[in-house]
Amino acid sequence: MKRKSNLVLGALLQLALFLSLATVFAPRLSAQTTYGSVAGTVSDVSGGAIADAQVTLTNLDTAEKRVQQSGTDGLYSVVNLLPGRYRIDVEKTGFKRVTRPEVIVEVGQVVRIDLPLQVGEVTQTVEVTGETPELQSETSSLGQVVEERKANELPLNGRNVFNLVALAPSVVPQGSATGTPVGVNPFGWGNYQVNGSFGNESAEYLDGQPLNIGYINLPVIIPTQDSIQEFKVQTSNLGADWGKFSGGVINLSTKSGTNSLHGAAYEYLRNKVLDANDFFLNRAGQKRPPFTQNQFGANAGGPLYIPHVYDGRDKTFWFFSWEGFRLRTGTAFTTTVPTAAEEAGNFSAIKTQIVDPCGGTVTTAVACPGFSGAAVPFAGNQIPTGRLNPTSLALLKFFPPANTAGTRSEFRDPHEQLHNGHQRWRESEPGRRTTRPRFHHQTAYLLPRLLLERS
Repeated sequence: MKRKSNLVLGALLQLALFLSLATVFAPRLSAQTTYGSVAGTVSDVSGGAIADAQVTLTNLDTAEKRVQQSGTDGLYSVVNLLPGRYRIDVEKTGFKRVTRPEVIVEVGQVVRIDLPLQVGEVTQTVEVTGETPELQSETSSLGQVVEERKANELPLNGRNVFNLVALAPSVVPQGSATGTPVGVNPFGWGNYQVNGSFGNESAEYLDGQPLNIGYINLPVIIPTQDSIQEFKVQTSNLGADWGKFSGGVINLSTKSGTNSLHGAAYEYLRNKVLDANDFFLNRAGQKRPPFTQNQFGANAGGPLYIPHVYDGRDKTFWFFSWEGFRLRTGTAFTTTVPTAAEEAGNFSAIKTQIVDPCGGTVTTAVACPGFSGAAVPFAGNQIPTGRLNPTSLALLKFFPPANTAGTRSEFRDPHEQLHNGHQRWRESEPGRRTTRPRFHHQTAYLLPRLLLERS
């Protein structure tokens, strides 16, 4: 009994140690995928390294600050940064304060900013302006970042944000990859060839979390277009911290609330007014099939502020995105149906000879169980009225009448289907703890018109 108690206690201690390590290192592990970094050297005008200089990064949207001291070699590196705009301030006694007013940090990028200091009073400030360097000298991987404006404003049929992956070089969409993700084969959601690989062989991440499931590497969800801040498509020469893919890595980063309250509502409409009719429906004189697509939603974000209770400005933020999708569409349906004469048993208009399997002798109702004789042709290819099966006659009532002329009796119908879907997205981010709880929900329905009419 004592040995058993020791084993249980040991297992609990190991579990506690594992959870503690997971808590400590979780932010660092997730930084391999979503977060960006800023690194560089603090030096004097002659290029000599300056140690113990205070480097402060301030998020211009949330006012979150990161403070770090430069090392003995003058190097500094600030990691785990959410994509966004930052200001860099450097201070050191005996030198003028240096400010870099706006540095753009993108998803999965390492930005190198070297900061030379001039001799002077710390009360004096030197403001350095310039573009954020596009050359990524800190990494050898190849890829492209699709920034917020492109991710949110480029027109997309169906607003499937994965379609924007094709903006990166060497990405080729495959079957069912483009267009609306509702009402189509889900195997097409991630069906892209990246850098010459097979389709559906890439890895998708959302805020550092893998989206792919084990079954044919399918992405399990598609986030709303307005919830994405930016994303990066890495195509080749990735580091050893990436795995489980043979194509590329698609790394999406969601938006976060800021100190300002922002929101939007939208509606995208497509209908059949400017559509051409189907060739076969047009030839048969049938109307254009129904097509109405509504895509609508709203998103909002800001600081968590509860009057007289909690002021989350500069600390806690929230963001919410919801989208609904309705698609009523018709498909030309052509099939052969029996003519009125054939429903009455008259097949004289066809060349195939109709035979009587009962040899002209009926023993029960309209059948001849146990008959083993030879079948005989029906005279004039007509089945006598008394030989028609009542069950078959009842089923014939469900066949639509022919609505096209010709040698065959055909029925064409632009039948209607309804595709339904909605998504929700929200997150809150306590700035100093960088905790980002999130919730996502997605549903999709395919409802034929017959079901809608009966319900």
